[in-house]
Amino acid sequence: MVAARITVNGEEAPIAPAAPHTTVLDFLRERGLTGTKEGCAEGECGACSVLVARPGVNKPTDWVAVNACLVPVASLDGQEIVTSEGLATAGAPGTPPTLHPVQEEMAVRGGSQCGYCTPGFVCSMAAEYYRPDRCAHGEADGAAADAEHGPNGFDLHALSGNLCRCTGYRPIRDAAFAVGAPTDEDPLARRREQAPPAPVATEYAQDDSVFVRKDTLAETLRVLRERPDAVVVAGSTDWGVEVNIRSRRAGCVIAVDRLPELRELRVESDAIEIGAALTLTEIERRLDGEVPLLAELFPQFASRLIRNGATLGGNLGTGSPIGDSPPALLALDASVVLADADGEREVPLSAYFTGYRQSVRRPGELIRAVRVPLPLSPVVAFHKIAKRRFDDISSVAVAFALDVQDGIVRKARIGLGGVAATPIRALATEAALEGRPWTAETVEAAAPVLRDEGTPMSDHRASAAYRSAMLGQSLLKLYARTTEAVSS
Repeated sequence: MVAARITVNGEEAPIAPAAPHTTVLDFLRERGLTGTKEGCAEGECGACSVLVARPGVNKPTDWVAVNACLVPVASLDGQEIVTSEGLATAGAPGTPPTLHPVQEEMAVRGGSQCGYCTPGFVCSMAAEYYRPDRCAHGEADGAAADAEHGPNGFDLHALSGNLCRCTGYRPIRDAAFAVGAPTDEDPLARRREQAPPAPVATEYAQDDSVFVRKDTLAETLRVLRERPDAVVVAGSTDWGVEVNIRSRRAGCVIAVDRLPELRELRVESDAIEIGAALTLTEIERRLDGEVPLLAELFPQFASRLIRNGATLGGNLGTGSPIGDSPPALLALDASVVLADADGEREVPLSAYFTGYRQSVRRPGELIRAVRVPLPLSPVVAFHKIAKRRFDDISSVAVAFALDVQDGIVRKARIGLGGVAATPIRALATEAALEGRPWTAETVEAAAPVLRDEGTPMSDHRASAAYRSAMLGQSLLKLYARTTEAVSS
């Protein structure tokens, strides 16, 4: 097998002698690329962001910003990344490089003070700068600037995973809203017209640890049968935190993020099947609002940097009771397709979780896909109660999917997170709504039922009483929103 290698700023470099658990951040800093910084080591500050060439939605390649502190460098074997140092264009011998347009705007508009966070902001900003469907001439096309979108089409949510302690965000926003369109001579813009590097089979071993990526799902499942103790990773947004903060190590890590069988999105007559290894950003852009409840979920799920790596398979695989996607998928009546070396089985998500971080998934099984049945209920909402609007863990998450016909609730599905040892369906509240008129009286009677769902506990994020109160309030909020929509 060919030795593991990675292309950094146009130059190929061997991954060895880095250990299999070494992050991209540590690999880069060991090579002297110290623009990539460690701030939190949890994917919350963005100081470590870099660009990765990934399969595009509107062009063959997208430049995608990810948290280098979470991604194992072995997972980028054969891949191509660009750091903040690689954005500038080299000048003639003896002359300084020419700043990238994003770097230039950050400099002239005062977007940097101590500079620690600046390279990460620049990389996240560059990913948005190169987004193919960004409106390069917004004002000419009639696009109006607002608090979150500039006249150049720049979406500030692209920077939601980047934190700055000293500059203040106004000059950073000004820089983002000032960048124009990439020129025809821009090498990274031209790079989008060519396919990204194909995934390569990897078996990178050192001492008693091995990182494995196979070409097919069948090969992967055979390895998983042989090594049922292996850690399966896609975006590594959860495992990366375990490695960094809790010093967890695994004898075998199996990467599934580039398996073709886990990266399909199919819209069928009776269901939408979403591959377990598609990132949330890819799902969001490919569905383009086709599943309104997921469209409400995605902007509230962590940050763009995390969504560029996180997957539905990973979010469900961890079994966390405070994951944001399970409540929404429960409300959608979703099921999971579990695969092992002997075949597949489909399990309703409502029967998937069995206890705290436990599920019916057997040793040797992994999640291949999530299936959302059609048709979709038209009245939906996702309410996330957290201390911060973005990039935070839920205190409570509530997802609604109601089918209201002729003023009667024909079907109700409500998913809850943060109020029990597992994500749960609010079965009693669903029963209190179904068959009844969608009126203030019905909602006011059902709200106390919803408040009593689950077994919420008190912790540093919220008290049990607060969590219960927010459940009932969420139903009242949903009703108020639906009546406002009708009256308007």
